[in-house]
Parts: sequence; structure tokens; C-alpha cells
Amino acid sequence: MKGALAPAPLFTGSDWDFALINRIYETIEPIALQEMRLDIYPNQIEVISAEQMLDAYSSIGMPLFYKHWSFGKQFVTNEMLYRKGLRGLAYELVINSNPCINYLMQENSATMQTLVIAHAAFGHNHFFKNNYVFRQWTDADGILDYLEFAKRYIASCEERHGQLAVERVLDAAHALMNQGVHRYPRVRPRDLKAEAAREAERQAYRDRIYDDLWRTVPTGGRADTVPSDQRRAALGLPQENILYFLEKSGPRLESWQREILRIVRLIAQYFYPQRQTKTMNEGAATFTHYRIMTALHERGWITDGAFMEFIQSHTGVVYQPSFDSGHFGGFNPYALGFGIMSDVERICIDPTEEDREWFGDIAGSGDPVEVLKDIWANYRDESFVSQYLSPHLIRQWRLFKILDHEGEADVRVDAIHDERGYRRIRRALSREYDIARQEPDIQVVDVDLAGDRTLMLENTVSDGVVLESSDANLVLQNLANLWGYEVALSEVDADSRKELQSHRCQPQDDWMR
Repeated sequence: MKGALAPAPLFTGSDWDFALINRIYETIEPIALQEMRLDIYPNQIEVISAEQMLDAYSSIGMPLFYKHWSFGKQFVTNEMLYRKGLRGLAYELVINSNPCINYLMQENSATMQTLVIAHAAFGHNHFFKNNYVFRQWTDADGILDYLEFAKRYIASCEERHGQLAVERVLDAAHALMNQGVHRYPRVRPRDLKAEAAREAERQAYRDRIYDDLWRTVPTGGRADTVPSDQRRAALGLPQENILYFLEKSGPRLESWQREILRIVRLIAQYFYPQRQTKTMNEGAATFTHYRIMTALHERGWITDGAFMEFIQSHTGVVYQPSFDSGHFGGFNPYALGFGIMSDVERICIDPTEEDREWFGDIAGSGDPVEVLKDIWANYRDESFVSQYLSPHLIRQWRLFKILDHEGEADVRVDAIHDERGYRRIRRALSREYDIARQEPDIQVVDVDLAGDRTLMLENTVSDGVVLESSDANLVLQNLANLWGYEVALSEVDADSRKELQSHRCQPQDDWMR
């Protein structure tokens, strides 16, 4: 009895057309959904030119966005570098929406189109839909409708109030974007479609909020002092989301300015999970495309030449310079994510005694994809590294920990390859992905209602790292302009509560005009 004939390759050269893209997708789909058991949003695949990719870069990768001068500046900068050959472009761009929008570069070869479909349409797509951080914070069903509303609303504000007035509000809001997120989840993700529909209702509600918050402000002469705890409770302080506080409590903002602040902070919140899961997200997509491309080659769907082209690209993506190579500039998120996930696969299939001791719950389980799917769903970068960076990888990557105290002339090797060292190295690396430690912890703590209405903020400083004064003053200027009165920022040590540095800023007189 003769064996079954091997299937003909999907393609033999680098050229492609839309019919081939469709055949590639239909060939990959059963591998991803049936064999790897991935759970994805419906896919929408669009092929775009280099110029369209540059345009997508400028608008933070979104398919539609409001207009702002900074996007044009970003486009010109990226285009100049690309035309001079100083910067390449991404092979793909994927958007966390339902349906999941996948942009494929027109210049890609057939092999690269196969790779990016596996990477984005299945790897990133599954991660977006299933990871708990995205499930808590994003509304994939409503984001496209909300962006359309935002674009339309800001355009109408420009027609009514003038381009310069709208630009000033957007400039200030963009400067505060990283301080415009809630770090603790709500009971359910925000319904962005409903948010757009409620804009008119919020305009009518604005006056009642304003009257209630500011009824204790003296209009002249001396006023009774409101107890501090009562004042802070009425204003919802302390508040880490500065844009939210300004939107609700800014005494001099008009309703359209509040709505623009709301648009910017909701978009900032949409991107917040991506800042927490960069390594995991890219690692999951890279692991997925490696599995799928390998399966296609083994089954004869792609040629040896196409597989070699893939391997060359994949190797470049996951390249990680060693600490002594001269090229080391931190950890490549693709390399770290894919490396740990490949090591998890090894531990599940062929564990050592050391693996059984460190990872007893997964060692030898025999089903690495299910283990990885559980990891993709329930971890973010910090907890992923803390839980799954193995002694095997620490030795293979020659990792060690350096202790560098500001007050000491010498640095010290604080952890090496021993039992205690493995844990210290893993803990130290995971802290590098703790977004709470990488970004300043700035909160609105009080407002001088009975005096000059100074807005008081506090930055809780970890490890003695204070803000760069020049940058802090520029951002505070934007905050003072939105607030309409003086803003004071105090930087205090997290442990001793000692003030390390302070900043004050007055609003610009002509900003509101």
C-alpha cells in the first residue's frame, strides 16, 4: 500500500496575491484552533503599503484617530528615517479589537505573510482575548466605535472653539497621559459604546458636580475652614488618576474640555495593559508562530527555502546580546518571552530533577500548550518572570545580579548561580517589569479650598530616584494650565517620609483665552 502523497507547497516563490493569503489563512487556522486550541476574536486582515504603515505608527497603531500635530511630526520623523534606510518597518500591526484587525505589509514576501498571520492573527489575537489584564481593562467590542466618536467630537470642538484652543487641551492631556490611568480594576470593563452615548448626559450633569465641589470656596473675606478629612473625602482624595480628577473637579474647565480629558484618559487606559504585558504578549505570539511555521514545514505546506527564510527572520527577532558583547542594551522582550516559554515547554516534556524541584506543578505534565495557555491568561510580565524564569535559563543566559549603591564607590556582585542567587536574580529581574516601580507614583493629595486653590500633589519616591526637575516642571505647567491655579508637587521618600524635592508652578495667564 502506497503512502499518502505529501501536499503541494502553498507557494514556491516570494510573490503572493489575495487568493494565496486566503489559502495560507485557511491552512494555518486548523493548526491554531484545533491542535493548539487557541481562542481568538474573528480576524480582519488588511494589506497596507509602507506609507500607510508609517501613518499607523503616527496614530499609535489605531485605524482611526483624532487629529493632532504630534502625529504629523511622528510621521515625518519615521518617514525620513525609513527613506534613508536607518529604520525598518514592522512586518505587521495588530489591534486589540473585535474583530481583531491585522495589518500586513504589502512589501512582505509570501513567507513573511505566512509568518505574520501566525504571529498576529492567532498569537496576539489569542493573548488579547484571554489575558486577564486585557479582560479587566479593555473593551475590544467598543474601541473602534469609541475612536470614531472621539475623532468626530474633537473635530466638532475645533469648528466651534477653534483649533488652537483644542490643541492646547490635547497638548496638556497628552503630557499627563501616563498619570491618566486607574491602576486598580473596576468590577467590569468600561463599555466604550455606552461612554460615547453618554456624552450629552455628562454635559447636563457637569453644573451639579461643579456646585457641589466648590460650594465651600470663599467668595470674599474670611470663610470657615473645612476639616481636611471632610474636604479630601468630598474630592475623592488621594487620587492617582490625575486626568480623572481634573475632568471631575477642575474649577475652570468647560464641559467640552472635560470631555477631551475623558477621551484622552480612556485611550490611555486602553493601552495600559499593553505596557504591563509587552514581554508576555510578544513571547506568546512568537511561540505561536514558531509552532505553526514548524508544523507547516513538517507537513510539506512550505518549502525548505521558505522555512530557512522564516528561521533567519525568527532568529533575528529573538536575538539577545550577552552582557559582555558590547551590544547589550537590556532584554529583548521577544527573546525573554519566547525563551521562558520554550523552557516551560521543555520542563513539561523532558524535566530534570532540578525542574521537578522548582516547578513541581508543571514538570512532566506532557501538555505544554495547555500550561502556556494558562500562563498567558493569568500572568503579566512581572509575575511571569518571577514565577517561570528557571535556574536552567539563568545559567544559559549567564545572568547575575549587580548591587550598585549611590553612596558606595564600588559595585558588588550580589547574586550568582546558587540556590539563593537564582531566587535573587529572578526577583530582581521581575521587578524591572513592575510598572508601579518604573513609573512615578504621583497622586493628588489635597486642595487649598479656603485659600488660593493650590492643587497639592505628592510623589512617593522609591530607591531615592526623584523626578528630573526640567521634565517635571514642563509637565506641571500643563497640569497648572488645566487646573487654572497654582500646582505644588512634593517628592517624599517612601520609607522615611522625608521631603526630597519640591516643585511649584503657576498657570499661564493667556492659556484659557
